[in-house]
Amino acid sequence: MSLSRRNLLAAGGAFGAAAATAPAAAAPSPGHGRVRTGFERLAADGYALLAGDRVGIVTNPTGITPDARHVVDVMHADERVDLVAVFGPEHGFRGTAQAGGSEGRHDDPATGLPVYDTYLKSGQPLADVFTASGADTVVFDIQDVGARFYTYIWTLYDCMAAAALAGKRFVVLDRPNPASGRAALGPVLEREYASFVGREPIAQAHGMTVAELAGLFNDAFLPSPVPLETVRMTGWRRTGFFDATGLPWVPPSPNMPTPETALVYSGTCLFEGTNLSEGRGTTRPFELLGAEGVDRRWAGAANALDLPGVHFREAYFAPTFSKFRGRTVGGVQLHVHDRDSFDPVRTGIGLLVTARTSWSGFAWRPDHWIDKLTGSSRVRTLIDAGADVDEVVGAWQTDLAAFRAVRSAHLLYR
Repeated sequence: MSLSRRNLLAAGGAFGAAAATAPAAAAPSPGHGRVRTGFERLAADGYALLAGDRVGIVTNPTGITPDARHVVDVMHADERVDLVAVFGPEHGFRGTAQAGGSEGRHDDPATGLPVYDTYLKSGQPLADVFTASGADTVVFDIQDVGARFYTYIWTLYDCMAAAALAGKRFVVLDRPNPASGRAALGPVLEREYASFVGREPIAQAHGMTVAELAGLFNDAFLPSPVPLETVRMTGWRRTGFFDATGLPWVPPSPNMPTPETALVYSGTCLFEGTNLSEGRGTTRPFELLGAEGVDRRWAGAANALDLPGVHFREAYFAPTFSKFRGRTVGGVQLHVHDRDSFDPVRTGIGLLVTARTSWSGFAWRPDHWIDKLTGSSRVRTLIDAGADVDEVVGAWQTDLAAFRAVRSAHLLYR
């Protein structure tokens, strides 16, 4: 391994000589006290990690520099990088598709690069895509939000597995977990409930970055490990939230408009598994929840739980799409007033328990999607049996403790 590669893989330290000659267009000058992303460190080292390779990159609109240029545009314009392909996840490379959609195979009008669709592809079919692209190394640079059921981490997993099949090298450029990396929270997936919203047994709120997850996947879960290298951030601390990074926020998907959405998402996305709206079609998705017939009793019952760090406001809204499109519904809006004490998963469970007891129309989705989201049938069956919040949360503590032990060996930051 070259000196430049060793430096890139370290958490900090000086860069190789290439850093001194890297042009400003490829390596924006970092601000003081700001997080430097994996891409910034790669560029500052003159892309030495990619030298001599044909490169394909898995990315979406979140793959940007601190001055809001897309990394594909930056790399394509730099003669030191032989960028030959782009791979788009759910919602697409440019982010135009809604949930459950992608942009398909096309040529990017801005760069002329071929864009391949990875959504719902895995195993040999995805390996064949990598082979057809002509790339030697596959790079991953996407902003995650910290929840097991957010599909980009499973795009990472599937791409790593496919790269191993195709004989490609894999490089992960790290970005912050916007909900912080303080702790893993919530139930751990049971493998019989595996799907694209959870391939492997990790916690519902994993508290990891994509580079940390890549190491965990490679060591513990992939059928065959891939030649993996990660480019860490500098300046990121596990206790920090996104607004402390100094980085611009780009919605990772159409219904993730702000870092505040990401903060609550690992808990309130559970309402996708119910007949209540999870706020899609509003300006505050996953912060607004409700249904026709819900009244102020729900907000009162939720506040009576005295959940740490959050208040609930009686709210009424009319979604422009998704559940209850164009109809006025009643429910709650979450207001997180203390991020350090807020537990999104416990909050989501509290809201499910009180929704069921406060509204006679409460129902799970008939396909039991809630079991895919929580990773087993336990949450659903416990709530149906009348369990309170402490009983539901207590049911996963043994599994969570085991995951936390595995997780601790793969953490890259303090």
